[in-house]
Amino acid sequence: MFIVTMTKRKAVVFVLLGGLAAIALILLTGVLNRSGQLPIPKQTETNEQRVDYLESLGWAVVPDPIETLEILLPEEMSEAYAQYNALQKEQGFDLTDYLGRRIQRFTYRVTNYPNTENDVQANLYLCAGTVIAGDLFSAGEEGFQTTLSFPEQEEE
Repeated sequence: MFIVTMTKRKAVVFVLLGGLAAIALILLTGVLNRSGQLPIPKQTETNEQRVDYLESLGWAVVPDPIETLEILLPEEMSEAYAQYNALQKEQGFDLTDYLGRRIQRFTYRVTNYPNTENDVQANLYLCAGTVIAGDLFSAGEEGFQTTLSFPEQEEE
């Protein structure tokens, strides 16, 4: 058994220092975890809120979705889902907590993707009105799938 004796004054100082250290750790962890992550909207239950969210990221989209789907995520993550989830983790999302649940996908046509003539689409995945994942996608020979972050443009 280990016994520590101290005065009230030392105990108060010890508690205050411990509290300050905990607050500093929480703030530092929050700052470090947010690097590269997208802002998560408070509400995206309506089409207007979803379009506003995409626009807040820098995207101009046609306001009417091209497609809306309801998807049942599998109970276990396959290799394809694991690869897609790695893309999501880059931007602060994680599908792990949603396995086995029904989610909605809303797909919008992007009109301002830089340096491409191809059709680009933005997918937002929602569960209970909250964005849980998203990506930008272009099919075809020069197709791609990437995060929702607006690409940094090279200066000419």
